[in-house]
Amino acid sequence: MKKVNLREILSDLPPEWPNDLLPEIQEEIAKSSRSIVVLDDDPTGTQTVYDVPILTEWTVASLVTEFQNKTPLFYILTNSRSLSETAARNLAFEIGSALKKAAQQTGRSFEVISRSDSTLRGHFPAEVNSLAEAIGQTSDPCMIIPLFLEGGRYTIGDTHYVKEDQYLIPAHETPFAQDAVFGYSNSNMPQWVAEKTQGRVSADSVMSLTLDDIRRGGPQCVADKLEKCGENSVCVVNAAGYRDLEVVTLGLLRAERQGQRFLYRTAASFVRVRAGLPARPLLTRDQLNLPEDGGGLFIAGSYVSKTSQQLSCLLEQTSIRNIEIQVKNLLSDTQKEDEINRVVSAVDDALANNCDVVVYTSRQLVTSYGSVSNLDVGNQISLGLVEVLRKISVKPRYLLAKGGITSSDLATKALGIKRGWVLGQILPGVPVWQTGSESRFPGLPYIVFPGNVGGQTALKEIIDKLKR
Repeated sequence: MKKVNLREILSDLPPEWPNDLLPEIQEEIAKSSRSIVVLDDDPTGTQTVYDVPILTEWTVASLVTEFQNKTPLFYILTNSRSLSETAARNLAFEIGSALKKAAQQTGRSFEVISRSDSTLRGHFPAEVNSLAEAIGQTSDPCMIIPLFLEGGRYTIGDTHYVKEDQYLIPAHETPFAQDAVFGYSNSNMPQWVAEKTQGRVSADSVMSLTLDDIRRGGPQCVADKLEKCGENSVCVVNAAGYRDLEVVTLGLLRAERQGQRFLYRTAASFVRVRAGLPARPLLTRDQLNLPEDGGGLFIAGSYVSKTSQQLSCLLEQTSIRNIEIQVKNLLSDTQKEDEINRVVSAVDDALANNCDVVVYTSRQLVTSYGSVSNLDVGNQISLGLVEVLRKISVKPRYLLAKGGITSSDLATKALGIKRGWVLGQILPGVPVWQTGSESRFPGLPYIVFPGNVGGQTALKEIIDKLKR
């Protein structure tokens, strides 16, 4: 399958549904009195929402608090993409069980969305099945909605595409599909489901909501189709814009009103529409209330090619101080401590002198080291970056973390965030949190930058936007 011109493929589609459906979606949400709980396998999933809490713990007590406060939408950061499949499955069951207990104690009903990667990486179907078992929805249809407009991910004609420049490339032909842990060979979504379920769900049995259904049939057509979903069925959703998601969401809500229930495996764009949130402009520097003193701290652990390109641009086109951390030293028991201390000293010096500074891992990808596996290598690198942030003594003006595992570990293990607040987006698909009072650096603007999002100049754009 070859790349296709974005403008041409969009021009061949039926026109979008003409009416703004968000007001009706908001009315349906108000009637339901349910909390939407997003289990995010990577902290970058808050990249389309704003003014919502994100939890890094899932004790029954913390969930009871959210339900008692009738929080309409909140995230739970699981970081399960960094775990083995067995660990991810167990974690999903643990969180699902805690949610069920909290709901029983408060009388609050809830709906769960399993938010994962828009380029189809993650523990599917393992953690969705485990979550369904815990909350008692094992026979409910599973909706798969991978559209992520801000990142250039489209699903058209049942094929999932990734935008590069002015072209759409089938997802299985991108570097994301070569992921050492979550690789796949199909961009056709029914075939992808069959591949990921190892044939337990055949491609022929997967239902598809087509763009004809959505754009010509509208919400009622979607609702009628979804009401006919059988037990244990899977439905993939085609979408090429937010209006498509509005049509699908209203159809889903109408089907739910008739007694249907669904499981969800989605990218970030669906969450905003399902929560009834209108679009909001990007955050400005003034909205972040940044101090005049100090420097911004960038920590880059992601190895995808997009990150390396952005990092090169940042180093070449700005005066940011740069500190390369040697990965092989991090993986060495004898050199790790010295390497971390070297980096900490350099970071503190830069921040104390009001300089922006970037710490980045050496760019040669290390997939194994001695007996350390690929997944463990990534975790060890991330823990090394955690130690750096733990040991610095000067509070940054703001912190930017590049990469999913990196940003999650820095949030939970270095900053100690238990309940953060999503402020909005600094660039399309790049969320900004504010750390809670319990954090090591309370009130710190924390930019969670996905490894696979943004143009080549994205990091430079942020440093320019936030400079004093």
